[in-house]
Amino acid sequence: MPQFAANLTMLFTERPFLERFEAASQAGFKAVEFLFPYAWPASEIKALLDKHQLQLVLHNLPAGDWDAGERGIACHPKRMQEFREGVARAIDYASQLGVKQLNCLIGKVPEDASPLQVDQTVIENLRFAAHELKKHGIRLLIEPINTFDIPGFYLHGTAQALALIDKVGSDNLFVQYDIYHMQRMEGEIAATLSKQLAKIGHVQLADNPGRNEPGTGELNYRFLFKHLDAIGYDGWIGCEYKPAAKTEDGLGWIKTLAN
Repeated sequence: MPQFAANLTMLFTERPFLERFEAASQAGFKAVEFLFPYAWPASEIKALLDKHQLQLVLHNLPAGDWDAGERGIACHPKRMQEFREGVARAIDYASQLGVKQLNCLIGKVPEDASPLQVDQTVIENLRFAAHELKKHGIRLLIEPINTFDIPGFYLHGTAQALALIDKVGSDNLFVQYDIYHMQRMEGEIAATLSKQLAKIGHVQLADNPGRNEPGTGELNYRFLFKHLDAIGYDGWIGCEYKPAAKTEDGLGWIKTLAN
């Protein structure tokens, strides 16, 4: 049976962020994930995880000024030092919170850099981050994002992500495979999961269209959950969707589609 982690950036948003840990636990989740922990002391988040007996399975490296529309800085040639400082900060948080995987959002391609310069920057940054994370027993993930939701995003396909992993040349770099994003960009979800399972470190979900909970769109999640079990995926599945109404009211899909 699949293991689901509640994405606290997207779920239980009726509550302030620090109250979402309790809500996730009360809803039956054993694990959580979210975009960024950096607005709070790691000790405060750790206390909530311990209190509610939750495992934190994932968060992201710092990704620039999120509120201003930035979605990562790993592709920005002029911000490599900032990126490296962010790697150190992420490792500090992950080490305190027991996180074994960190995701790097590559970012939107800067207009003032050449494609070659951008490519070289991404490779150097990922090589650095994968090396540093490995020292602490943490895996680095990269996530392809659909360009309908985030126009100009550097990494937007599975084949591109796999080619990038080859160029980086690290055994500590994997794909964060978001079913929603890849359904929008390329389809072939089940076949890709089967073929590339060894390179997939984490899976996330949402239905399409709308990015709402499973069962609200075109994806056959009952089939996909059985498929993930059949091919031997044993990691967490992050529930990174926008609830169509109140989060708790839409959680019935877990029983109807995943059992």
